[in-house]
Amino acid sequence: MEIVSSIFPNLRLFQKYRMRYKRPRRPRSLRIYECHVGIASDEPKVASYLHFADRVIPRIVQLGYNAIQLMAIMEHAYYASFGYQVTSFFAASSRYGTPEELKYLVDTAHSQGLVVFLDVVHSHASKNVLDGLNKFDGSNSCYFHDGGRGEHSLWDSRLFNYKSWEVMRFLLSNIRWYLEEYGFDGFRFDGVSSMLYHTHGIGHGFSGDYNEYFGLNTDTEAFNYLQLANHLLHSVYPDVVTIAEDVSGMPGLCRPVSEGGGGFDYRLGMAIPDKWIELLKETPDEQWNIGNIVHTLTNRRYQEKTVAYAESHDQALVGDKTIAFWLMDKEMYDFMSVLSPLTGIIDRGMALHKMIRLITHALGGEAYLNFIGNEFGHPEWLDFPRIGNNESYHYARRQFKLVDDDLLRYKFLYAFDSAMNRLETKHGWLGSGDPGYVSCKHEDDKVIVFERTSLIFVFNFHMSKSFTDYKIGIEAPGKYKIVLDSDAAEFGGHSRLDHSTNYFTFNEGYAGRRNHAFVYIPCRVAFVLAKSD
Repeated sequence: MEIVSSIFPNLRLFQKYRMRYKRPRRPRSLRIYECHVGIASDEPKVASYLHFADRVIPRIVQLGYNAIQLMAIMEHAYYASFGYQVTSFFAASSRYGTPEELKYLVDTAHSQGLVVFLDVVHSHASKNVLDGLNKFDGSNSCYFHDGGRGEHSLWDSRLFNYKSWEVMRFLLSNIRWYLEEYGFDGFRFDGVSSMLYHTHGIGHGFSGDYNEYFGLNTDTEAFNYLQLANHLLHSVYPDVVTIAEDVSGMPGLCRPVSEGGGGFDYRLGMAIPDKWIELLKETPDEQWNIGNIVHTLTNRRYQEKTVAYAESHDQALVGDKTIAFWLMDKEMYDFMSVLSPLTGIIDRGMALHKMIRLITHALGGEAYLNFIGNEFGHPEWLDFPRIGNNESYHYARRQFKLVDDDLLRYKFLYAFDSAMNRLETKHGWLGSGDPGYVSCKHEDDKVIVFERTSLIFVFNFHMSKSFTDYKIGIEAPGKYKIVLDSDAAEFGGHSRLDHSTNYFTFNEGYAGRRNHAFVYIPCRVAFVLAKSD
């Protein structure tokens, strides 16, 4: 006879938390802060729900984000799985505190106008038998497919049988539970690509050919479950937000169920971070293909919203590097102090870090996401305690003290991230319905110019060339001024642009626009113009 040990909160020892604040309205422009409660402390330990609510949420508000995406909330036995090997679907992880303290976290976020999304894992489950769903009734097929169809070869986990009524009831009840009991406002569905195809996308490169999506490889049972989940959520909770982690580009995934679509509100633009890492890892700056960068940022399905991001938790994990670490690597240890020399590597890294994030934010989609700490170029990688690192928490933390130290250059990247979000808050390009118009993508000059919601975005990725009186196309006539400048002193730049300059348009078309203007574009600088008359 097997004996299963479980931990249950003693409800008599603490008072049930009552939500004090109403859910915020669904934001038109989503600026998402992806985060993990356990790593949200400077100290080498598992941080708590209370710590996150009281110490981290104020930072998120200060940065100008309006949504939090919480990872690793559903209980998981193995901390280093990042929460993706779920053992108890209805239990909020006890590592960080009690269920009532999670409710306090969500309520605190609501009090600050933040919506809260759960990273929900319905694509697979832990193989654990004693503390998981596996062999719940003694058989292989209680909640999962029997045989090979019920096993994920790469994740070493069990795969749900979405055709089973009881499985659907279990999973649909699960998402309702987190909405109603804990007050979550939406979900990021993990592993959607794995669900959609019998091959789980393993070894499958998607070219965009419709035969790749609508054939015998498509798991229609899983797709129907996703449709049902989205139909339920959007019918009963109109302000809910659902996001699909899909790398395949399945057509219609983010169209309403009534149209035969998957019903999601957004999909993750997963090709964008891959492109940035590919460039930083393999391509010298002078060989960057400007047209290909623009194509990657704008290549999304018509009327299907995309969450753009330069990097997420995937790039922060051990074995990979964050953008900041690809750019500056070991020099971050010695030259991030304002008292130390500004080396060429740090100067380049700071400049490109800001430019990459701004162009991704402004051109890459209809929502934006950042992973906790990456906004200020958090050094090193993320590695959870495990046997291979002697159970160390040294890399399983976020060192916000680096931002708070006025002598370190991290504060400049942090300030730029905040300014970028504040500008979007004012002009709302993400939720405008305007995908942007790219008027210039010059390969030799490494210059990109585009308009979105009447703002003019100008980027010069050239490593050494600056341009005076550079002619750019502008649609609306008038007087323009700089409203954001990556080279400003407050962002650790060289202050090469004069913010008092008025840029007047000339009534002569250029680059597909009805008017034009002349601007000075220093090398490795991005700036934004807005009408001032």
